[in-house]
Amino acid sequence: MTDKQMVRQEDLFELKSVTNPVLSTDASEAVFIVTQIDKEENAYHSHLHHLDVESGSSTQWTYGKERVSQPQWSPDGSRVAFLSTRDEKNQLFVMQVAGGEARRLTDYETGVSSFLWAPCGKKIWLTSTLEDGKTFTDKEEKDEKKQPEALRVTTMKYKADGAGFVKEDRHSQIGCLNLESGEITAFTEDPFHHSLQAVSHCGKKLVVGVNRAENKDFDFRQPLVLVDVETKEETVLVDEQGYFGGASFSEDDRYIAYGGSDRTFENATHSDLYVYDCENKTTLNLTEALDAPLGDAVVADHQQGPNPPEAVWTEGNYLYFQVTTMGDVRLYFADLDGSLYPASSESEHVYDYDVAKNGQFSLAAVSNPVNPGELYRLDILTGERKVLTSFNENYVADTLLVQPETIQLEGAGGFDVHGWLMKPANYEEGNTYPLVVNIHGGPHAMYGNSFFHEMQVLAAQGWGVLYINPRGSHGYSQAFVDAVRGDYGGGDYQDIMDALDNVLKNHSWIDKDRLGVTGGSYGGFMTNWIVGHTDRFKAAVTQRSISNWISFFGVSDIGYYFSDWQIKADMTDVDTLWKHSPLKYAENVKTPLLILHSENDLRCPIEQAEQLYITLKSMKKETEFVRFPESDHNLSRTGKPNLRITRLNELTGWFEKSF
Repeated sequence: MTDKQMVRQEDLFELKSVTNPVLSTDASEAVFIVTQIDKEENAYHSHLHHLDVESGSSTQWTYGKERVSQPQWSPDGSRVAFLSTRDEKNQLFVMQVAGGEARRLTDYETGVSSFLWAPCGKKIWLTSTLEDGKTFTDKEEKDEKKQPEALRVTTMKYKADGAGFVKEDRHSQIGCLNLESGEITAFTEDPFHHSLQAVSHCGKKLVVGVNRAENKDFDFRQPLVLVDVETKEETVLVDEQGYFGGASFSEDDRYIAYGGSDRTFENATHSDLYVYDCENKTTLNLTEALDAPLGDAVVADHQQGPNPPEAVWTEGNYLYFQVTTMGDVRLYFADLDGSLYPASSESEHVYDYDVAKNGQFSLAAVSNPVNPGELYRLDILTGERKVLTSFNENYVADTLLVQPETIQLEGAGGFDVHGWLMKPANYEEGNTYPLVVNIHGGPHAMYGNSFFHEMQVLAAQGWGVLYINPRGSHGYSQAFVDAVRGDYGGGDYQDIMDALDNVLKNHSWIDKDRLGVTGGSYGGFMTNWIVGHTDRFKAAVTQRSISNWISFFGVSDIGYYFSDWQIKADMTDVDTLWKHSPLKYAENVKTPLLILHSENDLRCPIEQAEQLYITLKSMKKETEFVRFPESDHNLSRTGKPNLRITRLNELTGWFEKSF
């Protein structure tokens, strides 16, 4: 027996999230962000830290009840700018590397959304959301007696999960802040949303994202344009249906890299890395031959606010970027001649990174199933690595963490299905234990080789945990991720049940009479679907789920197009929507079902849970319903800390009662 402590729900307060590594120009030092939950304040606090890359020594630079984000070095390396909520709204601050207090540069009514240094170091480009006709520095008059006003809605995209109602007369605008005078000059004013993508090294060009379509209800573009700072003349880089962004200039300003995906397979389309040649005005898809998506598709519950670049240029016009593949997120290398290969190890999650301009090493934030994450120096040429931080070292040393076993099986239709099986933390040979199947959301996300607190909590209860990537998951192939569309409850359901049968056959310690199932979002849909199609599970917990695609179409912030993309049906085909709705099969449910749902969830609105609960109750089924106030779709990842603990207690309590 070990004297290590079991993982607890309250470990959320001990864990630290290490993110946002940004190297100085000469790569001798770096800044990064550490986030921890303050139990007493019931809030997340994140602070800026400084790192000496050679020695690995780090120093905390900011303190207090704030959240810091987007740190950036000034071009000469003498200052670091960042956003902070210390004055409630995100405002822009700058501090001298030599020491001293951070100085606030902005005091805008709506705060600052993003920023980039101008190469001269005397200006900063930034974005803020402004009411049409207002300037960056305009203040809204406070009226204590102001009465509630009606909201007129004329568009279909009128609300967004986590943000609430969208005000049609407010748009994201770009301005240029003079650091000496403090004056801000508007660069964009048209009533469209503008995203600041990149500033050229010469300072004469910007890459801006802007969609000037009058009606965006069915327009899913983010055109990228190259803009001359002086003349505002524009050159279109990409303008097609899909999602494109994360632009950056090569060191010589000739090339612009950006990531994105078209709508060939709607939102299941793999993202690729593109390079635009400013001289030849041609575009190259660098990752076209790679049947895996650009970026990070891993779902977990620990890392807070990672902000990895889409790609990093190094000297010689080489590129580094993340790729989601086979349960890993790896760093990849590419050049403009077509070379493409991984630059980091297997069996881990590179969730944030930067690369030295000479291309010799990467500073990467890396996690695996038994490591919450630290910063590492990864030598590009030799593959050697050195851990540079130890924020979670004591936690890992003192806690019994379960290393999952990789499983793989041949699923229906010739698809290989990949996943993980965790033994109970208190496992002893010869005993039998319950098993919980945990299903991810998306559905186009991926479980990966990353630390997942919830999985460790379940294992610490004395249960096995099975989590897989059924068809629809990213990280395997374009055909695999697309296979779920139009087939919800078909091949994906079969993949999950086949994986369950596989582990039951090969692991005698699993008690087939004590099986549980849970999941959130798409995983909640699938939990609802499973209990309506089999009685093999002794207990189930559905979270932020979908139960009725007919009502989902009109109440979700994405329903009117997501249903068409995923179910391949809209309100002109309610028979298909109903066929794929778990609510249709409520009469078949025999498994005790706990329903967990956030009251402010606009992605999967709580009426989905209400319908399911009342229907099951009316049919005399065993069910309970727990509602979480002041919480949106991301409760389990970024919600109020006390409610995250409550959610985990409800989850484990329901299974404990049933097992």
